[in-house]
Amino acid sequence: MGTVPAFGDPPPPEAVEAAVKALAAGQVVGLPTDTVYGLAADPFSTGGADRLFRLKRRPRELELPVLVADEEQALSLTTAVPGTARRLMERFWPGALTVVLPRNPELVADLGADDATVGLRCPAHPVPIALCRAHGPIATTSANHHGEPTLTTAAAVAGAFGEAVAVVLDGGTCEGSPSTVVDCTGLAPKLLREGRVPWEDVLAAAAGA
Repeated sequence: MGTVPAFGDPPPPEAVEAAVKALAAGQVVGLPTDTVYGLAADPFSTGGADRLFRLKRRPRELELPVLVADEEQALSLTTAVPGTARRLMERFWPGALTVVLPRNPELVADLGADDATVGLRCPAHPVPIALCRAHGPIATTSANHHGEPTLTTAAAVAGAFGEAVAVVLDGGTCEGSPSTVVDCTGLAPKLLREGRVPWEDVLAAAAGA
């Protein structure tokens, strides 16, 4: 199956349906988010994550974060969620905050070399939310080869990856800072990457301010 460039902002329902079918088949899709364009795959399907790692040229030591439709989906993938993490999700989701939590030990998903944690984000964008509601949580990474600049349009994603990406959903231009990534597996939140959400705002929310 060649790339289906599903252009039109927002993408038509049939394009979203095609992306859901591609994910279920273990293929990679391109999608807009509230930060940058991403590549996504189903981490629960055989070979889906492998295709995504190879296409991205991303080392397996760099685990794939997961997009979810809401907090309920996120909690289904985790265990022993501290109150700090819940406060951050309530304050910044949907939005540009990725929260790293202990992974549910019964979770059978390929996200990379680490099977102890999972990075979760609920994006403030209707397209990935629709995909997650229709399909379930999806593993994602920015739409570029590892170490190269991110791509800002659906046409650029389709042109760069060709038939290796089954469907590319158009959401207009997506550019800006990536998500802030916070490790919430310990007693206090730890900054892993500062992005769109300022660290001082994270600390204030974590403290209940």
